[in-house]
Amino acid sequence: MSIRAASRYAKAVYAGSKELDTEELVYGNMKSIAQTIDDSKELQHVLESPQIKNEDKRASLHAIFKDVSEITTSLIDILIDNGRASLLEKVAESYIQLYYEEHGIVLAHVTTAVDLDDTLNQKVLAKIKEITGSEQIILKHKIDTEILGGFILRVGDMQYDASVSHQLQRVHKEFSKRL
Repeated sequence: MSIRAASRYAKAVYAGSKELDTEELVYGNMKSIAQTIDDSKELQHVLESPQIKNEDKRASLHAIFKDVSEITTSLIDILIDNGRASLLEKVAESYIQLYYEEHGIVLAHVTTAVDLDDTLNQKVLAKIKEITGSEQIILKHKIDTEILGGFILRVGDMQYDASVSHQLQRVHKEFSKRL
């Protein structure tokens, strides 16, 4: 339910920002909000805690995000007034996704066991361009040493798992079937 509610708030904010011709500015605000909340366990706790008064949440968010647009400040106030402050990060993420869709931007996630060098990064971007046909790609990279090697690429609903750990699991499963 919370994802649907966040999506509705994001659509309303997106429509308002388009009407006011501030969608780019609000996009920057939403990126900042999503990143700030994601980086701060304390802020996540404040937003989710029923013991913290709404006015304290409002004061905290206004202090943290003091340089945001008027429409973003209004969103914060509406979420707090409706007892939905915990949705702020999801609303920001939904707004960002709407912005990407509207501007033909593809978001791709790649997970590797080690850091990507420039050559491999360019190869991954080229492959994503080939798959999606999009020239505008935002590549999010995550390091997960548990995959041992290779990579996992996710673009939208599609996931391609070429990790060593996945290949070992397939071999193990196949071997187990034959016993």
